[in-house]
Amino acid sequence: MSAQTQSAASSPKFETSDQSPASSLVTSIESAAPSFLSTLPLLENSGIASSVTPACSLEEALRERHSVRSFTDEPLSEPVVEILQAALAQINEETGLAFQLALDEPAALSGFKAKLVKFSGARNYIAAVQPEGKEADEYTGYYGEQLVLLAQQLGLNSCWIGGTYKVVNGVYSITLGQKLALIIALGHGTTQGTPHSSVAPSVISSDYDHAPLWFRQGVDAALLAPTALNQQKFRFALAGNADDGTPLVRASTKRGAFTRVDLGIAKLHFEIGAGDAAFYWA
Repeated sequence: MSAQTQSAASSPKFETSDQSPASSLVTSIESAAPSFLSTLPLLENSGIASSVTPACSLEEALRERHSVRSFTDEPLSEPVVEILQAALAQINEETGLAFQLALDEPAALSGFKAKLVKFSGARNYIAAVQPEGKEADEYTGYYGEQLVLLAQQLGLNSCWIGGTYKVVNGVYSITLGQKLALIIALGHGTTQGTPHSSVAPSVISSDYDHAPLWFRQGVDAALLAPTALNQQKFRFALAGNADDGTPLVRASTKRGAFTRVDLGIAKLHFEIGAGDAAFYWA
């Protein structure tokens, strides 16, 4: 069974513990599938997915997805919106996050800051609403990137946006104890973006050169992850074995803007890159 389709009950990769940064946030996680379009755990009987042909595989999405800031005026199709809404609903139900899809809403990215960094035509986005406190940031990154990769498979482009948007009242709901952490722009890009520069694998993992193949592939995939200001402050290390002999992997990050979000994104990439290999997060 691949890493994309294993459930938390059968996979050691996504187990939470008392030491997990978001263990108090998540009450139940029934699936750790990185791609809803590949596995369609809740859409398989809905008929929605049958009207959409994937633009690429999950692995291709990982390699081909790049940040895009300029979008055409082509709207999101109804089947695509239905798939995104269903994926959002599943994430929110399983985690306690409150992600919401804003459609045909240009105000958030029409301000001076957005124009300064050359955003144009952005009218659709995911409002990443989460519980207050940094303990939820990692989960926002992990699950937000699931949606980003799903969007890529649906033929859309995307961009993580942490500080150049305007809060628009009445478009999404933020209740007491919640905050809007960031937004993720979605749409049909005028380009497919360009790859970001990356550090050498040995920079983010001193174990890389002597590690097993699955670990090296996980690190390679993590280096494809988008990060705020291309910081790549996350680190991965082999941390021995659990009592049952399963390898342990420790993921950490240095301090900085959105680095806990970045860590969640990178951990998802690592899991996809590691493929069928079984391991626990230390």
